[in-house]
Amino acid sequence: MIARTLLAAAVAASALIAAAPVLARPMTVTDMHMMHRVGAPSVSPDGRYAVFTLSTTDMAKNKRNNPIQLLDLRRAGATPQPVAALTGGHDAVFGADGAIWYLAPVKDQDQLFRMAIGGKPVQISSLKGDISGFTVSRDGSRLLIWADRDTRCPDFACSGLPPKPATGTGRTYDQLFVRHWDTWAEPGVKGRLFAFPIANGRVTGAGVPVSGALVGDTPSKPFGGAEEIALSPDGRTAFFALRETGRIEATSTNLDIFAAPTDGSARPVNLTDANDGTDTLPTVSPDGRTLAYVSMARAGYESDRQVIMLRDLASGQTRALTAAWDRSAGSLAWSPDGRSLLITAEDVMELPIFRVDVATGRIKRVTGNGHAGNVVATADGGAIFTQNSIIAPDDLFRVDARGRVTRLTDVNRALISQLDPVTFEKFAFKGARGDQVWGMKLKPAGARNQPKMPIAFVVHGGPQGSFGNAWSYRWNSRLISSPGYAVVSVDFHGSTGYGQAFTDAIRGDWGGKPLEDLKRGLAFAAAADPSLDADRACALGASYGGYMMNWIESQWPDRFRCLVQHDGVFDARAMAYETEELWFDEWEHGGKAYYEDPAAFERWNPVNHVAKWKTPMLVITSEKDFRIPYTQGLASFTALQRRGIPSKLLVFPDENHWVLKPKNSIQWYGEVFGWLNRYIGDGAAR
Repeated sequence: MIARTLLAAAVAASALIAAAPVLARPMTVTDMHMMHRVGAPSVSPDGRYAVFTLSTTDMAKNKRNNPIQLLDLRRAGATPQPVAALTGGHDAVFGADGAIWYLAPVKDQDQLFRMAIGGKPVQISSLKGDISGFTVSRDGSRLLIWADRDTRCPDFACSGLPPKPATGTGRTYDQLFVRHWDTWAEPGVKGRLFAFPIANGRVTGAGVPVSGALVGDTPSKPFGGAEEIALSPDGRTAFFALRETGRIEATSTNLDIFAAPTDGSARPVNLTDANDGTDTLPTVSPDGRTLAYVSMARAGYESDRQVIMLRDLASGQTRALTAAWDRSAGSLAWSPDGRSLLITAEDVMELPIFRVDVATGRIKRVTGNGHAGNVVATADGGAIFTQNSIIAPDDLFRVDARGRVTRLTDVNRALISQLDPVTFEKFAFKGARGDQVWGMKLKPAGARNQPKMPIAFVVHGGPQGSFGNAWSYRWNSRLISSPGYAVVSVDFHGSTGYGQAFTDAIRGDWGGKPLEDLKRGLAFAAAADPSLDADRACALGASYGGYMMNWIESQWPDRFRCLVQHDGVFDARAMAYETEELWFDEWEHGGKAYYEDPAAFERWNPVNHVAKWKTPMLVITSEKDFRIPYTQGLASFTALQRRGIPSKLLVFPDENHWVLKPKNSIQWYGEVFGWLNRYIGDGAAR
């Protein structure tokens, strides 16, 4: 059955490639949303197959579908082959038995299925209640499921729990968080872990609440997932990251790693209680003797360096493996022999894979340029991973023990071959304090009907982040360049991938060194490249980048013909009391609350300088953004309107800090391109 599907899909893919037109054209936002998105792979124990999702867009329903794909790794690479395996399933992984385990709906309830290669799906669970995710022990004896449940639930189905009394629609709270990212908290409900034995190929029992009496979300919210949960090879012990709730939760980055028996016979034990910073990414060695994880030393700082730690699970002794390496580990994967870890870490606008020797801590770069992720170590000493770049979205790749990289899929080849080519270049210059600062340019290979290209000057968010050599389905540099703009971006002080001191340099200095870097970087790029039209430039940014648009309005008011401000901080005082993760805002302004040190917040506060605003601005915000609430955007627009400055407001009622729905994204780009065209494009006054 699967073999026939594989063949049909391969033939269809070949036909699409053969039919690709010769003439190129500008990329559109619809092109971006119609591209296939490759999900995280799982590799079979024998190394022959990889299973992953390959999502597509249903524009009519304004959503994405995520069918599961199967790839024969012995044949991959010779022909691009997205290969259909299952429809209607999700979260597929290989079990130790070589079968595919996945979730699929049964009468509006997700259930766990198992399917041997070449066989038929078999339902192996009869669960009650929503499921967020699962993992299976390497020996196939235990299943862990995480889901939002009332903290009083004695089992997965919440058996015997009395119904909540009928009352009005109001929610009552007596401590923070009351809302997080885009969701109002439901009092008494947290993300919890439940363990089930697997016997005779079936999920059995009612589900043991592994996290016991701990009250907190595991995985962490809003972005935590399976990477924060691990099982010992024998399935007897669960390891998970959790930040205990209480009145300090909104000001704390103190995720800890806990260990708990999956049979519920003992309470969870906090393995990292001595550290008040973040500890996460628990990853058990193949022999079950060592727990690897990453640790941040400073409490309250969400962008501290993530040092790899190794804990001997028998003795409890812990050592820092990468203490001397000035990079931050973003993911962990043990090699099958347990002698090394394959990790990813940002490095000068790239996100390569590195190999870390467990015995010595020696670090070797494995891959070159590009944005690698979802690394799965293989028995031959290599790995399967996803990789994208600023030019193209993710595909599957393989790297062997010698470091030779092979592309396994080319799922968007037919579409990308239709699009105008672009060129990507990194550059370095002397920024604030004389430090070396990096930037990048992305340009259409040939400007259409114009001798020089206008500049779209894009400022990244975070602020601890980077607009480097990576693909994005939100702020997509290739798409922004498509009308004929040169996209220029600068990794100012505070950016990641240049060492921790550079990342730390923005604290308490939001409008200082970063603005100087932006000024110097744009001047350098324009002077060095005669194809750039320095007189026709608009600046764009979201989150911290949006803050910078508000700051540029008064501190660099005559440089740009227009600005695009998305979800930016307008009033630091209001932000300090309206945002949900208080630790971020307080750390960035010196570590105190606003009422304790108002001067730290007011020093770089855009609201104090509205009298100097003059640049036309498009303001974008969303009603479900609880990180930088929409009131900040509304206030910014009000200031512009009261000043008589040409301005426009775009509000999404159903989006959060990001614009994710396909039709909303199309509208977003339509408004942004219309604004840019009005001031620096074909519609601009010359």
